[in-house]
Amino acid sequence: IGGRARLFGEVELHVHLDGAIKPETILYFGKKRGIPLLGDTVEDLLEHISYSEPLTLTQFLEKFALYMPAIAGDRDAVRRIAYEFVEMKAKEGVIYVEVRYSPHLLANCKVHPIPWDQEDFLPAGRLTPDEVVHLVNQDYRMEKGISTSKARSISMLHLLFFPGWSLEVVELCKKYQNNTVVAIDLAGDELVSETFPEHRKAYEEAERCGIHRTVHAGEVGPPSVIKEAINVLKTERIGHGYHVLKDPALYRELLSKKMHFETCPWSSILTGACDPDFRKHPIIQFRKDKANYSLNTDDPLIFNSSIETDYKIAKQSLDFTEKEFKRVNINAAQSSFLPEKEKKKLLSELYEAYKMVPNNPS
Repeated sequence: IGGRARLFGEVELHVHLDGAIKPETILYFGKKRGIPLLGDTVEDLLEHISYSEPLTLTQFLEKFALYMPAIAGDRDAVRRIAYEFVEMKAKEGVIYVEVRYSPHLLANCKVHPIPWDQEDFLPAGRLTPDEVVHLVNQDYRMEKGISTSKARSISMLHLLFFPGWSLEVVELCKKYQNNTVVAIDLAGDELVSETFPEHRKAYEEAERCGIHRTVHAGEVGPPSVIKEAINVLKTERIGHGYHVLKDPALYRELLSKKMHFETCPWSSILTGACDPDFRKHPIIQFRKDKANYSLNTDDPLIFNSSIETDYKIAKQSLDFTEKEFKRVNINAAQSSFLPEKEKKKLLSELYEAYKMVPNNPS
């Protein structure tokens, strides 16, 4: 790695499409569609959207409402953010990425209620959740000459918003299961099955149909939420999961099962999930215990970051070595939701790039 905090051949498993939009794109479509924004320049817009000091998770989530009306419900906008996302990750050196989004939050037709108060700007009836998935998949497949990055999508169920969407999202996963969509995710309030049984039913259907499953859990919620994600929702990976360390028995169990934690260093500080003192960060314990985890950006637009940001933090504040960077990326590839044949190919590419012998990370 030398003076760089990164190495070629990163794998990213936890990043949100609607949190990775270029500010120039937001400004373009805001102006084109006549939707007011908090700024006419990139600098002015980022002053309101991005931040660098810790907030609460609720305050962080409020940022999306400041710019999503400019994107949601517009076919050209959805196409463009999908293409630009793949382009961005290719430039960062990411060779495989799983990106998550809510089809309903990018739609303005056949979705109730219509998100982001779009009825204040445009008449409904232009873009359905099904069409959103089709458009995003189309630009992932084409990749427009970008050969160094592969993208797969995780359709997200948003507990924070409307549980009535959950089963609809599972049906979209089933429809597009062999067309870049690989899994479902759940985000928002970390109280799942008892409060919103629709989510539990959605995950049961996903498991029945062989759709992979990940869940945001233990980010700001207690370890009991992680238990629920595993025992009730049958999740295969944990989004964030930092607070698992508060339950040593659960942590030891998940270590033995090699449960994958999708960690996001910079995000974990800015959302208030972890102590801002990196010397106390859960990832340090994960590293010492050789846990199965990955490094991810989460929402680079809002955190004004890139994968380089999180790798620098890992190197400078979490004592990562080149060996640990490689191990983390190999584990991420092994924990990806790719079909086995494609997963083996991805792992071969990583072993070759890292000059490593398979199954011998030293």
